[in-house]
Amino acid sequence: MTAVSARPKAFAAGRSTYSAVAIALHWLIAILILTNIGLAWYFDDLKGPAKVAPLALHKSIGITVLLLSLIRIGWRLANPPPPLPAHMRPWERWIAKATHLVFYVLMLGLPLSGWAMVSASPLIKTHPTVLYGVVPWPALPFPGVDGDQLHAARKLFSLTHETLAKVAYAAIVLHVVGALKHIVIDRDDVVARMIPLLGRGRGARP
Repeated sequence: MTAVSARPKAFAAGRSTYSAVAIALHWLIAILILTNIGLAWYFDDLKGPAKVAPLALHKSIGITVLLLSLIRIGWRLANPPPPLPAHMRPWERWIAKATHLVFYVLMLGLPLSGWAMVSASPLIKTHPTVLYGVVPWPALPFPGVDGDQLHAARKLFSLTHETLAKVAYAAIVLHVVGALKHIVIDRDDVVARMIPLLGRGRGARP
């Protein structure tokens, strides 16, 4: 019984790449987030009916990111990621962990703040959220909140959403720069853990 229960821990400790599920979730969420950023830039200057369709798709993708992120967090808790290379300095480890934490906050905070912002909008009655035009998605309830309070809450949610979006831009740039550093300068296996086709560097575990 002890040997059987020890196998998952030993397997996780010896893993040098992320699991196929973790890799799939990572890239799917990344593609969806980048798509939503592009959509936000696109419909930002649109007015009237022209804005309805891209905004509806933006909301659908946001909710999808939220649901996939919850799955990813659950998977990560059950399946610990591979260890970082031993040659990484303490500050590099700290930045790597902090960046991952920021991304998890963004993956949850962006769609939640967007959902709350839409739910507090008076337009929710005439333009309800329907995921990909198929699945109705409920608005968040605000019991006991009057019109003025709801308007103030919507402004707060909107500010939060916009602030998190700006943080996302910085985090994405930092993430890409860090990945390039590992590929070009360090030449280790950090990025290869998420893109196995890149091959293994000097930081690879035997």
